[in-house]
Formats: sequence, C-alpha cells, structure tokens
Amino acid sequence: MTATAIRTEAGAPTPSPERRRRRPRPARAGLYATLFLLAAVYLAPLVWALSSSFKNRSEIFSFPPRLWPDPATVDNYTRLLSGQPFWNWMLMSTGVALVSTVAVVFLCSLAGYGFAKYEFRGKRLLFDVMFSSLAIPFAVIVVPLFILVAKLGLAHPLFALIVPWVAPAFGIFMMRQYTEQSIPDEILDAARIDGCSEFRIFWTVVLPLLRPALGALAVWSFLGAYNNLLWPLVIVSEPEYYTVPLGLQALFGAEGRQYDLVLAGSILAAIPAIAVFILLRKQLVSGLTAGAVKS
Repeated sequence: MTATAIRTEAGAPTPSPERRRRRPRPARAGLYATLFLLAAVYLAPLVWALSSSFKNRSEIFSFPPRLWPDPATVDNYTRLLSGQPFWNWMLMSTGVALVSTVAVVFLCSLAGYGFAKYEFRGKRLLFDVMFSSLAIPFAVIVVPLFILVAKLGLAHPLFALIVPWVAPAFGIFMMRQYTEQSIPDEILDAARIDGCSEFRIFWTVVLPLLRPALGALAVWSFLGAYNNLLWPLVIVSEPEYYTVPLGLQALFGAEGRQYDLVLAGSILAAIPAIAVFILLRKQLVSGLTAGAVKS
C-alpha cells in the first residue's frame, strides 16, 4: 500500500482521499463556478448601492461608472437622518413586520396542524379553496380588499397593514406539509392518553417539533411584511404611518429624484432584514429542506 493508492480486495487501485482532494471532478468545479457566478450577480446590486451611498448625486450617474467613491462622503446619511423621519419609518416597518410575523407563525401553524391531523366535513374542499388563492395575483384583489377594509371602518394603518395578511395560504400549506411529515400520530395519541387537551397538545408537543418550519416561515413572513410597498401605498396616507419602502418612495417626489438619499436609506433599511436572516438561517435551511431526503 502506497501513499497515493489503496488496493481494494479485488486488487484494483483507488485514489487516496488526498489525491481526490487535489483533483476535483469537473462537475464539482462547474458547480462551484456556477454558484460563484450567481453569487456575484446577486451581490452586485448590493455592492453598488453600498458604494453609491457614499457618493454625491452627480457622481452616481457619472460615466464611465466607478465602483469606489472618490472622495467618499457620509453627507447622504447625515441629510437622510437629520432631514427625514427615517427612524420613524424604520420603527413602523419593524413593528408591523414583527407583529405580523408572530401572528402568521402562530395562526398558520395552528391551521396547518388542523388540516394535517384532524378529519372534518368539507376539509378537502376548504383546503382546495384556500390553496387555489395562491393563483390569484395580489394586484387583482388590492382594490376589492381596500373597499372592504374601508367599508368596515378598519382602514387604520396599524390594523390594515397587519390583519389582512395574518393567515397566508402559502404559510398554511407549508405548515400542513411539514406537520404531516414530521409529527407521528402516535405522539398525539400518547398525549391524549395522558390527559392533555387538544390545544395543550398543539402548544407543548407539536410546536417544538415544528421549529425548523417555524423559522423558515418566520423569515419568509418578516421579509414579506418588511419589504411590502404596494399595500402600504394604497392604505397609508398619513406621513406618520409611513413604512421604510413607502418613505423611500416618497423621496422620489420631494425636491426631485433624490437617488443619493434613497441609496443611503436602502442600505440602512437592509440591516434588520439581514439580521433576521442571519439569526434564523439554520431554521430556514432546515425548514426548506425538510422531507427532501428520505431516511
């Protein structure tokens, strides 16, 4: 037996682990090249926005474009934070997103658990109607939804920005699929034999086992609520209730298109979303890949 080859029982030499590491297979090299290219494509706008947020307005549109600001300035951030209620926008967006995420995670997990583990009349029809709503674009229902909210007298921004979206069909479907795959009926039967109520079974037995899916749903819900522009644009008219996307959009109409302030605000606005993704990245990956590999 040598350092470069290992003889199998049939006598055929096989490359050692060290040699295999020194010579990656072409498929793996192509995969890494593709992933690197995709990462560069997705990161390029963020890098450009970060660099341009330290440029003055004329330098942003200079040709040929320069990646690095020369000279770099923090005047955009100073003008944004001193001349605009940016922190109020940030607080509004973060608060709405957090409350919406908590409601979505609880209600979707409860509904998904009910669809997965209970039998009742009309269950299949109700689920099909709920699931078919995913095929309806939001632009189709935005006007009827606004009229409904206004007619009911529920058009206050703190209510209208949260309540219509606390039970999305995608979240219910996702939790139903995960519950069916990850929660054995025997565990529920054992809890009932021990005298647990149905809600206590859900709260103490089911929810801890749904943690990966809950993390993935929380990230999806927070990013969706935090970055939403169309619905706040329709429902919010008072500047004190502006969210970050709505406030940054308003900068385009105030004293011309203030791209320098918008870029600075976009970088600051990305911080909460990136923080949530980093904190819940393990649950996100586990939840999205659950059931992909059979044991």
